[in-house]
Amino acid sequence: MYWGNMGIKVCLLVLISILSIGLLGGCCKKPVKPVEGETLVTEQIEEAAVSPEEMPGMAEVGMGETEIQGEAIETGPAFGETISEGRTSAPMHPVYFDFDRFNIRDDMKPIMEENALFLLDHPEVMIEIQGNCDERGTNEYNLALGERRAKGAQAYLVNLGVNPDRIETVSFGEEQPLDPGHDEEAWAKNRRDDFVIIK
Repeated sequence: MYWGNMGIKVCLLVLISILSIGLLGGCCKKPVKPVEGETLVTEQIEEAAVSPEEMPGMAEVGMGETEIQGEAIETGPAFGETISEGRTSAPMHPVYFDFDRFNIRDDMKPIMEENALFLLDHPEVMIEIQGNCDERGTNEYNLALGERRAKGAQAYLVNLGVNPDRIETVSFGEEQPLDPGHDEEAWAKNRRDDFVIIK
């Protein structure tokens, strides 16, 4: 009788152990073998995965960084896109002339030196010097005077070390006034050389 109870207890313990092992063993994942011709979902995910450089809208930058492609951030206008004065491209400035003269005035020499420094600091920049006159005098005379003004400014820049191949000249004579007035104030504005960045 005693052995019977003991045997039942042992049998129950063995049965509980077997069931526990069976339940615990059932939690372990077994490798799933695909049916012939099928691919596992995990394999499909791995095949669909793409690296950052393959993703649309992404570009590799530097050491493994990524950057979303899109519109460029405005960093300010490039050389030649802004005007300092008249038709002159910033950061250069125009020079003004006395009536019927083409020599660089003493008060304009520091401006010419600043323009030359800019050009020397930016050897990739090409400019066009545009000679202008006021409305007095004939068209032919003013075209010739505007050319002398542009060529004089070109020679001045070359003397300061700027390569002459980087400087083009043109004369507009009286044809492109900044101020349409007919007095000395307007004429003084129109007697000038503009320095326009062309490249």
